[in-house]
Amino acid sequence: MEFATFADRAAAIEAEPADLETVARVATLLEDAADGDGGRTVAVVARYVQGRVFPAWTSRTLDIGPSACYEAIARAAGTNVSPDDVEDRLAEVGEIGDVAASYDFGGQRGLSAFAGGDDSANGGGGLTVPEVDEALYELAAAEGSGSQDRKVDLLFGLFNRCSSDEARYLARLVLSEMRIGVGEGTVRNAIGEAFDVPVERVERALQVSNDYGEVARVAREDGREGLDAMTLEVGRPVQAMLAQAGTVTGALEDWDEAGVEWKYDGARVQLHYDPGGVAIDGADATVAADDAGEIRVFSRNMEDVTDALPEVVEFADEHLAEPAILDGEVVAVDDDGEPLPFQEVLKRFRRKHDVAKAREDVAVRPVFFDCLHADGEDLLEEPLTTRHERLEAVLREDSEREPDEVEGLSLLWRTDDPDEIERIDADALEAGHEGLMLKDPDSTYSPGRRGKHWRKRKPDVETLDCVVTGAEWGEGRRATFLGTFELSVRDGDGEKRRSAGSAVEPRNLETVGKVATGITDEKLAELTELLEPHVASEDGTRVELEPAVVFEVGYEEIQTSPTYSSGYALRFPRFVGVRSDKDPADADTVERLERLRG
Repeated sequence: MEFATFADRAAAIEAEPADLETVARVATLLEDAADGDGGRTVAVVARYVQGRVFPAWTSRTLDIGPSACYEAIARAAGTNVSPDDVEDRLAEVGEIGDVAASYDFGGQRGLSAFAGGDDSANGGGGLTVPEVDEALYELAAAEGSGSQDRKVDLLFGLFNRCSSDEARYLARLVLSEMRIGVGEGTVRNAIGEAFDVPVERVERALQVSNDYGEVARVAREDGREGLDAMTLEVGRPVQAMLAQAGTVTGALEDWDEAGVEWKYDGARVQLHYDPGGVAIDGADATVAADDAGEIRVFSRNMEDVTDALPEVVEFADEHLAEPAILDGEVVAVDDDGEPLPFQEVLKRFRRKHDVAKAREDVAVRPVFFDCLHADGEDLLEEPLTTRHERLEAVLREDSEREPDEVEGLSLLWRTDDPDEIERIDADALEAGHEGLMLKDPDSTYSPGRRGKHWRKRKPDVETLDCVVTGAEWGEGRRATFLGTFELSVRDGDGEKRRSAGSAVEPRNLETVGKVATGITDEKLAELTELLEPHVASEDGTRVELEPAVVFEVGYEEIQTSPTYSSGYALRFPRFVGVRSDKDPADADTVERLERLRG
């Protein structure tokens, strides 16, 4: 396919306002690109139309900035044009494609224009899509001394053979600014329409390959059977399955039973391990050869972060024995193994040099919660519970070990009991983690999807100001701290509302629950110092407090309850802070609880 044809079709697609017609135009483009070259061009076009030069799974980039692109455009435009002129015109026009299209290229023809190319072959234009692709791959591969000059030379050679429309889309492609209204869904549907294959089979093939070009080529050559035969490849990352916000109540209503995991304050990673080395099949052999390796670690955005995280590589080398693709997180930890804030993890992900020093400053450890592939078997379509069992088997070096003894394994609880989920939440927070993940035990793994089957417990959408009327001394390392705090609200009418047999609370205050989560050891020490002067009486570990201190408390929902004298209970209460600006007389009331509950 001539690159001029691609540019002409891209212009028509960009001008098309209707979604369905856009799909039809992309489908026709793919059909025409599929003729005559064994599928290579259709793979390239399926990427280019989205503004991609390389498959989505690879971290390969052109590594050429705007200034180099401006220089190449200026050189192709003639001796009277400088990179500053291009930049000035960009400031006026606002879009690099229109800037490139405004110049009359071709004036620099000759042997020197093509950085050593054949003038008879190149001087007359007729640029093809495979030629552009070959040049861009060569440009991306340029490294070392003089590589930036080589990149500019290659790009100059391409622009020098471009018409105005060709230059417009080449410039956009190089700077990742294609923007013609074609997204992943459009290309997915267009592949199905162009090659008469069901869109759901295209979708599945995209999930396992993460390469629109390869899927288009396989659909063109082998149809549905070829798409169904596509599998995960160890060493080739896929998009991570994502979670939406949700509540415990909503999860249990939808699933009857929930899979419950701790939510770590870390960074997502995908670990690929193959003890025999990795061989990635497909049309993109150049990238595959460079990116392949025995152990690879990828970020949530599929960036190769193997070199930045040697601890994960060491973990895989020590604990894994069979080919596997694992989904998890890395958590920054201190010298005692206690988790550190997310910002500390980012220091490691961003480090490209002197990794050993960075490791000394911030250590990380991996925790895995899913298994996408094990020993040659893809597990995406298996239920969560089956995938987690395989994960345990992959990580468990000793068959006698219990799950909580397996290093690097995130535990999965299955329960329909909200109180048990609340206990797991409290344990997660006490261990220094963020809280909970709730997952449908029967759910499959859907790469790139943010669906209803995974839910991160919704952050508190409302808070209450509650008076602290009691507490309990902690246990173990927290034995010297006041820990679980009794919360009360005001009876706004001055009338006592209490369940039969409940104690009368002082000063028209009614109990509404207890809070023990969301509080660090350091904060507990501060709260103990704040509350001890207000201790009215003690009975064992139980402490009664004079109403003096107000806590701001978040919660998931308000439920009716005979346990507390207000007649209500806060479900999943969480400490937010001390309201030092408020007295008990300013605390919230039973009436406000009733209004919030609706």
